Amino acid sequence: MTGLAAQCCIVGGGPAGMMLGFLLARTGVRSVVLEKHGDFLRDFRGDTVHPSTLNVMDELGLLDEFLKLPHQEVSRFGAQFGEEHVQVADFSHLPVRCGFIALMPQWDFLDFLAAQGKRYPAFTVLMHAEATGLIEEGGKVVGVQATVEGKPQEIRADLVVGADGRHSTVRVGAGFDVKVLGAPMDVLWFRLTHKPTDKAETMGRFDRGSILVLLDRGDYWQCAYVIPKGTAETLKAAGIEKFGEKIAGLLPFLADRVHELATVDDLKLLTVGVERLDKWWKPGVLCIGDAAHTMSPIGGVGVNIAVQDAVAAANILAAPLKEGRLKDSDLQAVQARRMWPVRATQGIQVFLQNRMIAPTLAGTRPLRPPLAARLLNAVPYLRRIPARVLGLGVQPEHVKTRPA
Repeated sequence: MTGLAAQCCIVGGGPAGMMLGFLLARTGVRSVVLEKHGDFLRDFRGDTVHPSTLNVMDELGLLDEFLKLPHQEVSRFGAQFGEEHVQVADFSHLPVRCGFIALMPQWDFLDFLAAQGKRYPAFTVLMHAEATGLIEEGGKVVGVQATVEGKPQEIRADLVVGADGRHSTVRVGAGFDVKVLGAPMDVLWFRLTHKPTDKAETMGRFDRGSILVLLDRGDYWQCAYVIPKGTAETLKAAGIEKFGEKIAGLLPFLADRVHELATVDDLKLLTVGVERLDKWWKPGVLCIGDAAHTMSPIGGVGVNIAVQDAVAAANILAAPLKEGRLKDSDLQAVQARRMWPVRATQGIQVFLQNRMIAPTLAGTRPLRPPLAARLLNAVPYLRRIPARVLGLGVQPEHVKTRPA
């Protein structure tokens, strides 16, 4: 078995892992990121890059180059309840350079971070590298066991970071307890052509028993059809024609293209879960991103919360790792910094799930905008409030580390 040594071994090459690896290597911390796949190409991973993340890119001096990548910009978000339309959020007034959400394929985002990281000799990304377990000595995690290109390998590190998502190998290996908050829905993702005559508006449509969200991706609509949890197979069993009729009934302008859904295999299931760890760390190991807290897709904030975790972790851990003086209190400080915004965001998501999503899917709430939405529609200035919460988060992080 071959071996490799680093100051930080990060398991998972998603937004949290890749951003943390980049930020640490930028300060001179020897960082290895393990990505189990051979590339970052995955359908329907989160691709909403919020103003908070764009602000991080700006602080790193990378924003102009980043925005050269293909993307769409969403400065306002609306919703339709029955036949009544409301404007919910206006990002254009946020106190940042980019008052919009950038819709960008996650693989482009990750490729960009990987390319930037490779400018620093301390940065290493291993593809086809899957962690299989943790290495513990004397009650402390000192590395990971992995297979790299199909061959067993040990990576020894002063710190192992689990950024490997909701099915995290690291959090299982560390024995962390997961608190399940629950979700009443799942989501079916699919794509339909965006025609030049369509309105270029990202929006949600709420109808009795149905919720459909459209994200404008330029030449196609990325669509999310929200369903009661556990009903995907029943819906698929009814056939793709029935599903197409549902979509056309909700938004008639899509009727001339629902035939693009050839089979139920064109519907990709996202099983929604909201959960978090009570404790994110133990000696030698820390979880961040979805490995520490799985978010609801409400607001599309998962990527951005993960990036904020990475920024906070780098701010707190870079110096102790570089100087070889990492303590348990440093890991505890990362959780203490990030637990409040995670709890607050999940609290908002669970509230909306219980008060709006579940009753809408059950057909038990009146088919009209809730009072809060009607107020936002009547008083445009108020749209800045959800825009700030959604766009920047309840506690935005700022890059405090400096290049080596």
